[in-house]
Amino acid sequence: MKGAGAVAALALAPGLAARGHPTRNAAEWPVYGATNAATKYSPLDQIDASNVATLEVAWEWTSPDAAILEAHPELQPGEFQATPIMVDGRLFTSTAMSQVAAIDPASGRTLWVYDPGTWRHGYPTSKGFQHRGVAFWRAGKDARVLIATGDNRLIALDAASGTPVAGFGAKGEVDLLRTSGEPVPDTPARLIGATSPPVICRDTVIVGQYINDVPSRPVMPVGVIQGFDVRSGRHKWTFRMIPRAGEAGAETWREGSAQRTGNANAWAPMSADDDLGLVYVPGTCPTNNFFGGDRPGDNLFGNALVALDVETGLRRWHYQLVHHDIWDYDIPCAGNLIDIMVDGKRIPAIAQVTKQGFCFVFDRRDGKPVWPIEERPVPQSTIAGERTAATQPFPTKPPPFDRQGIGEDDLIDFTPALRDEARTILAKYTAGPLFTPLGTQPTIVLPSWVGGANWWGAAADPEAGMLYVPSLTAPVSMALDGEGKRTDAADGDSEIAGRASVVRGPGGLPLLKPPYGRITAIDLNRGVIAWTRANAPGARDLPMFRPYNPGWIGTTSRTGPLLTQTLLFLGEGPHSPAQSRKMLCAYDKATGALRAEIPLPDHTLGPPMTYMAGGRQFIVCGMGFRKAPHRLVALALPSTRKEP
Repeated sequence: MKGAGAVAALALAPGLAARGHPTRNAAEWPVYGATNAATKYSPLDQIDASNVATLEVAWEWTSPDAAILEAHPELQPGEFQATPIMVDGRLFTSTAMSQVAAIDPASGRTLWVYDPGTWRHGYPTSKGFQHRGVAFWRAGKDARVLIATGDNRLIALDAASGTPVAGFGAKGEVDLLRTSGEPVPDTPARLIGATSPPVICRDTVIVGQYINDVPSRPVMPVGVIQGFDVRSGRHKWTFRMIPRAGEAGAETWREGSAQRTGNANAWAPMSADDDLGLVYVPGTCPTNNFFGGDRPGDNLFGNALVALDVETGLRRWHYQLVHHDIWDYDIPCAGNLIDIMVDGKRIPAIAQVTKQGFCFVFDRRDGKPVWPIEERPVPQSTIAGERTAATQPFPTKPPPFDRQGIGEDDLIDFTPALRDEARTILAKYTAGPLFTPLGTQPTIVLPSWVGGANWWGAAADPEAGMLYVPSLTAPVSMALDGEGKRTDAADGDSEIAGRASVVRGPGGLPLLKPPYGRITAIDLNRGVIAWTRANAPGARDLPMFRPYNPGWIGTTSRTGPLLTQTLLFLGEGPHSPAQSRKMLCAYDKATGALRAEIPLPDHTLGPPMTYMAGGRQFIVCGMGFRKAPHRLVALALPSTRKEP
């Protein structure tokens, strides 16, 4: 098996349909990404271009985490990244602290709250308190809400009452660490936990996990994917993302490095094809994110898209999207399942967007690329002991949806003087094409480890074969010492932002010309970009930009998309204090033209969702960044309006 693009497909049962999800009630939003296909699409059209500008706040709901934080001010609130689901006439959501709530979808009234007490065990991971959503399952009168918590429990709750389901696991919960087959860390807090919703496919609950990116012990835990029976909680299977000796993929780890390496976990949401019985797992970087000298080889199944049989956990196929990752280019989101027409042939596809700005498109049945993927030579590391991959995979279609690498043509060019100064700044760094490795001098990485795309993912139109990708353009720099450790080498042109050194340009302006965040519409039937545009006005009103009147320049704030029959919705995410816009923007999905800017009480985070309740279409946005109140805000057309 090769680390690059190896396909190990088992024969599909004859007669399997290509469509990836069961029939859905159009009024509902039953899964985190709308369906298991992760489309983030709804066919509802009560809200359209003719009336979207009249949307107003219908109700607000405050997270029950607020009461915990008031009683325990020593705790930091984290981020409210959840997208609720709506099914059986109720909204269900998780909170940053892994609480679960049921909400009346028409009024925003809380129906019940279940607190698993995750917060009592301390911060679950290095991400702090953070969670993205829940899953729903029904068989007859048995309806359940399931959450994988920040402290590694899979909990099944009765959807009507919010009480644990007695017949599921032990008193309604399963210990995800003890079922994994891996050594249980003595101190799992701040090390490992679940942040994304489970996926339920063919009565199997599939769960991934987040493991700290920064090594905190000699050998970090290995990422695993687990499957459980949705009725009983019985553990069905475990797939280990780093193979053991003798297993498929072990040959991509040289010198016994698989035995001393961890991570490669799947922290992002996942998608699944209910007809094929496959779940699609987005693999991440093995330990260490920026230096691979201790793990020679291509390192499967790190950074690989892996299709697993939901009944058995056996690998049907995989494709590695980055070999021997040293850029933290995790696959950051669920792949979008979408049927497309290519050269007159219908293909059930999966489109996987990445941090590095590529959209890889495969036949989701067997993992064969829809268009050729070329292995191209890339720059090599000069760090002692590092053995970078000689080539990396480049899809020939569609084109990249964001900038890759950096050169003089990318520099800010509002005036010739600014461009000259930007050249001088660029000369201080090592810079080059995509996959330029870090060195002992500050090296610019673009896209950086925040994307490109990230956890918010893309939205897919299943009728038109179109994909809509929000992405960021944020050059960062980092330097390593001679042993591959980060030095935090930065000069006056860099701002330390968490683990990143964000490169600044002349006079505090960006080093690059805009946009700094964009939306790209990709026609997957042809593998071409249909349109692209800045995702927001950005910081254009700040004094440093005003003399140049640059128009919309885009923002690097993080937020996700919602797609309806005619409109694409995207918020503007948390900003710096200097940027005060709090908007949900509606775009014509065919052209990218702005149709409306709807004021919000705060900045959005997770992707919005939509549903019908009481004859009204609602759009719900999650918000709450750090100390800002964590809440859901529902928008609808004015209630006095006569709707068709």
